[in-house]
Amino acid sequence: MKYILVSGGVISGIGKGVIASSTGLLLKTLGYNVTAIKIDPYMNIDAGTMSPTEHGEVFVLDDGGEADLDLGNYERYLNVTLGRDNNITTGKIYREVIEKERRGDYLGKTVQVIPHVTDAIQDWVERVAQVPVDESGEAPEVCIIELGGTVGDIESAPFVEAMRQFQFRVGKDNFALLHVSLVPSINGELKTKPTQASIRDLRGLGLVPDLIACRCPHALPLSVTSKISMFCHVANEQVLAVHDVSSLYHVPLLLKDQGLIGFLRNRLKLDDVRIAESRQARGNKLLTMWKDLTISYDRLFDKVSICLVGKYTSLQDSYTSVIKSLEHAAMQCGRKLQITWVEASDLELEAQHDRPKEFHAAWQAVCTANGILVPGGFGLRGTEGMIAAAKWAREKKVPYLGICLGFQIAVIEFCRNVLGLKDAHSAELLESTPHPVVIFMPEISKTHLGGTMRLGLRPTVFQPNTEWSAVRQLYANADVIWERHRHRYEVNPAYVQQVEKAGLAFVGRDERGERMQVAELQGHPYFVGLQAHPEFCTRPLNPSPAFLGFIAAAAGVLPEQIKRQANYEPPHPKAHLHMENRDVPQVEVVTEQVAKVTVA
Repeated sequence: MKYILVSGGVISGIGKGVIASSTGLLLKTLGYNVTAIKIDPYMNIDAGTMSPTEHGEVFVLDDGGEADLDLGNYERYLNVTLGRDNNITTGKIYREVIEKERRGDYLGKTVQVIPHVTDAIQDWVERVAQVPVDESGEAPEVCIIELGGTVGDIESAPFVEAMRQFQFRVGKDNFALLHVSLVPSINGELKTKPTQASIRDLRGLGLVPDLIACRCPHALPLSVTSKISMFCHVANEQVLAVHDVSSLYHVPLLLKDQGLIGFLRNRLKLDDVRIAESRQARGNKLLTMWKDLTISYDRLFDKVSICLVGKYTSLQDSYTSVIKSLEHAAMQCGRKLQITWVEASDLELEAQHDRPKEFHAAWQAVCTANGILVPGGFGLRGTEGMIAAAKWAREKKVPYLGICLGFQIAVIEFCRNVLGLKDAHSAELLESTPHPVVIFMPEISKTHLGGTMRLGLRPTVFQPNTEWSAVRQLYANADVIWERHRHRYEVNPAYVQQVEKAGLAFVGRDERGERMQVAELQGHPYFVGLQAHPEFCTRPLNPSPAFLGFIAAAAGVLPEQIKRQANYEPPHPKAHLHMENRDVPQVEVVTEQVAKVTVA
């Protein structure tokens, strides 16, 4: 196993995740199987209870793990299926160590950070690195490890020490360190001092960088590269300039052009790892497709405008996977994506008096968009604005996509304004509502929040006589599809018959036919809601069908895209079969069309 550690310095949020993912992608183009691990030094067990506006999106995995958004980058770039153990946190490590201590596993020893915590970290990395992550079922040859935060943070100290020890545990030829640092431009002058200080701190902790990836606004001149080389004690070719580019899809090719592949081949003796010719051919094909992707992206001129009506728009990272899903779908439709961000509360009537400028700007964005998207979220704030946006989309025949909360919002709006159920609402948002069209799921804990929702990969069964459904056609007319879920509330079954009779069809349900999971309005260009989060399974070269249909409808090319989807295959549809420790439901699906379909 070859390990590549990606660390960061100066400030966080400078692109370690994208650089780590791009490095893994380049190794995949050589035919290697690549996995990834993200280390987050916070005390939380996982990201599930963290605010999106503080930490960004909570990314959900097949096994129900709630993880850092960088795991989404890994899955999209590497086209792999990761699990909760691919995200290490301080909380997870300390919980494991304390549980061992309580069992007496340490045989009376005084439990300390060194060696017990650092050993637990290393053991975890080695164990998870061996888990197959793609459809081949084969163990990876390369593991990318991203260390969150910045070097020198007090909370990351045990992980840095663990990695210092780890380089000797696995051997020099099997461990490389890529350090990402910021080279800011001050009045047009590129400053190297922050990078020098960051490398000095790193060396003081016992880690020596093999590569320094310099995040900078533009390409580094030779004089700056030489200065970093001299004062950071590395060769010129070990300094990479990761400058701003037109899209993040260019980053792998930018690294390739600067010799990253050649350096890692020599440094890690990758040529000693034998790769089958079929895998090499697959890697060459991947490189060609990625190049074509970046070229086509740069040549897009026709635009499609999407209005995203959300609750956490103050931090756009809250919707990272949604943005990527829209981008991937727009590229396949040959359109350049334009997103207009609308804070949902700005659409509400109170804003007309309190914030008239924001109110009119928000409604202008809604009224002029080619499509309206309402993503997931929690809590009452802004939901009336979301309902107003859904009403506009339904009445004005504007393509609409509702995800999780957005799906429930569409049902609430339909019940209020089509069925005439005044004050219909969700029991989550308004317990006193006379018409609780969305209710709490009975099996969900009301006392513990972390990891207690309906999480992970779940099946959706398309109902009989739904061949007309655009969503079903986009999924290649499948009987059963799999998407990832993250919710505590569901549509109230007591209102389903009434809603469907009025025209909003629940074309997709759970395996028992009891939970509503896909809604589609008949006679509308594209008015769709999904209880699941299809954005978590999108890929640059294989967009999420639900998002693809939304963008295609907004661009006026839905029929063409439906034809193209005839051969759609979900990303690694059998990947979960190789995940022995994954909490993936084994279900029996019974419908009127299919007597008995067993889905593993």
